[in-house]
Amino acid sequence: MWRYFLVFYYYLIALFVILLDQSTKWLIVNNMHQGESIPIIDNVLYITSHRNQGAAWGILQGQMWLFYVITIVVIAAIMYYIYKAAKGKWLLGVSLAFMLGGAIGNFIDRVIHKEVVDFIHTYIFGYNFPVFNIADSALVIGVIMLMIQMLLDERESKEKLNGDNGTHHS
Repeated sequence: MWRYFLVFYYYLIALFVILLDQSTKWLIVNNMHQGESIPIIDNVLYITSHRNQGAAWGILQGQMWLFYVITIVVIAAIMYYIYKAAKGKWLLGVSLAFMLGGAIGNFIDRVIHKEVVDFIHTYIFGYNFPVFNIADSALVIGVIMLMIQMLLDERESKEKLNGDNGTHHS
């Protein structure tokens, strides 16, 4: 029973990401002209209305069929792993929930608009970073959390291996 509660909890996190992503995109589409930019912190952070028909950095422009197929496969895989692998690993479950919400958020844009609505525009150490959105942020956060989980799993397996054979390394 606890397992199903956790799965439900992870889906609630994904739903929150989707709702936050879609509501912010709705605000941008309905209140800004494409290309319009509002400075939040000069030379650092802007809200810029932008559209992207490709992936990160505008690669694969116009390849919607490819994005549809890849996203459906990724969503199915994430849902499978939430159910099968996240048992007892809350960090893994939350990371997968963030990735699920991000993937679905951008998928909704591609299906409805045939493009992704982006609006977070940053200059990091003078670099004009590509404009992104909440879904993109959730995907990145999810991947970082997944990498942390993988490092923790690796450390745990090394500790078990070293503990089982009696050796200990400081």
